[in-house]
Amino acid sequence: MSQATPPFPEPGSAVPDFTMPASHGRTVSLGALRGQPFVLYFYPKANTSGCTKEACEFQAALADLQKDGVSVIGVSRDGMPAIEKFAADHALTFPLASDADGKVTEAYGVWVEKSMYGRKYMGIERATFLIDAAGRLVESWRKVKVTNHVAAVRKAIMALTLRAGTTD
Repeated sequence: MSQATPPFPEPGSAVPDFTMPASHGRTVSLGALRGQPFVLYFYPKANTSGCTKEACEFQAALADLQKDGVSVIGVSRDGMPAIEKFAADHALTFPLASDADGKVTEAYGVWVEKSMYGRKYMGIERATFLIDAAGRLVESWRKVKVTNHVAAVRKAIMALTLRAGTTD
């Protein structure tokens, strides 16, 4: 796998379509989100330390993101029971979606070979995508380190909001 060529479209390109079941009996889809920018972030596994910290940081920023008209959706390959438990355990109100069949994680290029203690395996690369109201990629963050990540995403959203305000 080459690091020089990202497996995902460049900024300005249309993002892959998706429809997935989500926490609290919801369904999320690209079509339903058209007309508003949103953050789509991928996390490896519900209720693990890094994933919990990331989700809680998005939850803490949610009111401000919503004021900017931005939705947040978290995605993993966990089944709905694990996702519902994760949402309940941490009072997460934004949708956590289940990509149980892996089609969305593969389409977004985040199903990658990983290595731990010399053992290679396939898993989700922690990644975040900021998508505009037209369904086009604004910015992506790959191999995300959780600390200060939500702040970086918010900074990009502020720049997007300023650009949108100058084109009205």
